[in-house]
Amino acid sequence: MLFKAIQIGTLEAEVIKRVEEVRHKLRHNLARPRRWTGLLRRNTFARGIQGSNSIEGYNVTAEDAIAAAEGEEPLDANREAWLAVTGYRTAITFVLELAKDKNFVYSEGFLRSLHFMMLQHDLSKHPGNWRPGTIYVRQEPGGEVVYEGPEVERVPGLIEELIEFLNCRGDDCPHALIKGAMAHLNLVLIHPFSDGNGRMARCLQTLVLAREGILESEFSSIEEYLGRNTQAYYDVLARTAEGLWQPRNSTKAWIQFNLTAHFRQACTLLSRSTVMEFLWAEMEEVVKQRGLPERTLYAICDAAMGLRVRNSTYRNLAELNDINASRDLKNAVDAGLLIPNGERRGRLYIGAPSIRAIFDRLKRDHMRPIPDPFTASPEQMNLPSLS
Repeated sequence: MLFKAIQIGTLEAEVIKRVEEVRHKLRHNLARPRRWTGLLRRNTFARGIQGSNSIEGYNVTAEDAIAAAEGEEPLDANREAWLAVTGYRTAITFVLELAKDKNFVYSEGFLRSLHFMMLQHDLSKHPGNWRPGTIYVRQEPGGEVVYEGPEVERVPGLIEELIEFLNCRGDDCPHALIKGAMAHLNLVLIHPFSDGNGRMARCLQTLVLAREGILESEFSSIEEYLGRNTQAYYDVLARTAEGLWQPRNSTKAWIQFNLTAHFRQACTLLSRSTVMEFLWAEMEEVVKQRGLPERTLYAICDAAMGLRVRNSTYRNLAELNDINASRDLKNAVDAGLLIPNGERRGRLYIGAPSIRAIFDRLKRDHMRPIPDPFTASPEQMNLPSLS
């Protein structure tokens, strides 16, 4: 027996409706072909990778998350964090490609393969295999046991039930937001692997959501939100499980937490798309005034947002060779838009205060605190980004 979704009430149904409204607006924003959407898509994908791994203590900078997403070398990450992040990048990329396959079906082999992709760098963690025995989740730093997984003998049967649930269709299947939440909850509490169960559960939830097809795959995930709200995420899992595999427990708090995450993440992305659109337009004027080619907007916008720009990142985005990319970046320095740091191959570029100030102003104008959709008043729910 698996954990079951609660019967969706009026309140949950209303929040699902709000999530769908925001996601529809976001889809409309992204549907029009504009060059800035490439940066938003890349940054969103990288933030998801960064967020999911930060929950497990593998912390990398925004630039290194982007480097992982684009298959480049890290700037700052240590070896352990980098192996974890790149393993996750491989797995989540595989998942987002599978989301496009209408004939895909979930299977035990798929879950094992996904786990191997994530953990192949550490054979001591049995990548691709079920855990060999009893497993305990301990709370850091004291080491107190906060959860004990079901007996190892039950794992294959529980996974079989989970696979059957994942492959449900039509009227037998809950709303995709609920299905994703329950897939996540059951996998993380079955805890079938020696390590990586949280990352696997979050990755699986992203696949369920991406296959929904409402948004482009990169924008379906709530992994960034979970990374930014790790303690709340741990707390709701603890309240739901109560320390043991107890599938008769109520999942109401877990479902409401997930719906809140979807609402807030969708609102955040909608606001970011607005900021990016205005930033691109303002930087377009700045670049034009200084006689720089339009393609330099990729570097200028990244730098305005506080990212460190390197030649390889810029030339990949602008589809240039090394010489032309170097020339563009030097011209942007001469124009007072970028500030260089380091020498030769190690050189990085940061945004000049003037362009950083533009981005900061746009954030102040368009990014607002997002209320809890389950407790907010109607007036609080009238966010500028939803008008």
